[in-house]
Amino acid sequence: MEQHRAVVVGAGIGGLTAALALRARGWQVTVLERAAALTPVGAGIALAPNALRALDVLGLGDRVRALAAWQGDGGMRRPDGRWLVRTDAEAAAARFGGPLVTLHRATLVDLLRAGLPEGVIRTATAAALADPGDAHRPARLTTPDGDLVAELVVGADGIHSAVRRALFPAHPGPRYAGFTTWRTVIPAPATPFAPHETWGRGRIWGTQPLGDGRVYAYAAAIAPAGAHAPDDERAELLRLFGDWHHPVPEILAAADPAGVLRHDVHHLIDPLPAFHHGRTALLGDAAHAMTPSLGQGGNQAVEDAIVLAHHTRPGAAVDRALAAYTAERLPRTTAIVRRAARTGRATMLTSVTAVALRDSLAAAVSRFGPGLVLRGFDGIADWRPPAGDAPARVS
Repeated sequence: MEQHRAVVVGAGIGGLTAALALRARGWQVTVLERAAALTPVGAGIALAPNALRALDVLGLGDRVRALAAWQGDGGMRRPDGRWLVRTDAEAAAARFGGPLVTLHRATLVDLLRAGLPEGVIRTATAAALADPGDAHRPARLTTPDGDLVAELVVGADGIHSAVRRALFPAHPGPRYAGFTTWRTVIPAPATPFAPHETWGRGRIWGTQPLGDGRVYAYAAAIAPAGAHAPDDERAELLRLFGDWHHPVPEILAAADPAGVLRHDVHHLIDPLPAFHHGRTALLGDAAHAMTPSLGQGGNQAVEDAIVLAHHTRPGAAVDRALAAYTAERLPRTTAIVRRAARTGRATMLTSVTAVALRDSLAAAVSRFGPGLVLRGFDGIADWRPPAGDAPARVS
């Protein structure tokens, strides 16, 4: 039987998941990656039950669960260490149908890559969309090695997506969200700690265990776009968070300055008119970049990949399949982008009065039990793959 060709531009988490899902549908897939090697940018990633169920479709969910750390009881704190909100891991798993887990991005990328045959991924290969195609002709990409034609092109090339610009040149693109982030991974501190996110005035800190015995720490603070520390980013974190509660000082003392990553946060707060044009689709940050305030960026990319493959079944007309993909994904991700933006604004409050009110409200909600706290993820973490995409058996 003839195999139709799909080309995925970008070998991040969303692009690799899409490649696996499309191959499972019978597509002949090529992944083009601009970078010379698959070295994931970032440190840790949290996968919620919605993304784990999406990975179950590919038979990978249980492997991820086995490699990751399952988030235990924790919550939200103030910089002085006082708990404002306590979370119940069992209550969350019961409500959303599974745990929240954390692992290193490189671990997830390696797992996804291992499912693809050698030769599918072509690194050091920049690609430009020359023609998105339509119902009567294939899409066309230009590369340094010549043109590629494909019945389906998937733009998974990140927040500054060249594929998105080619499809929607009039769209304003990503906007600066007003704050920057830092991430690092260190060995676990000697003194135990509970997973937590700590909200201060115009800055936050989070500490989560990884499945390999290390700890993932992340921080965010209001800053001008493009700013950098005058010395190094670890020193900047010490200035901002060095007097916060345990284990923050211990983590900063153990962090390698060269291993502290800093990135400004941009998001597509202005939604695209569609996630496709012709035979070309967008997914992940290329389609709906969001602030990290809900921890859903990578999770939504994984969802995208599964839904895209679901609609592009063998024999389906690609233009109609991609219209169905847009119809299913655009409203959901637009709502999550906006919810993440609202949460980001709450975390970055700077007024003493506003911060005191925020903290008091959070503490009051927590007193009513975990159910009220968890309602913020209703409609997100309880997502399930499209009907008919039964979980695959892990080999």
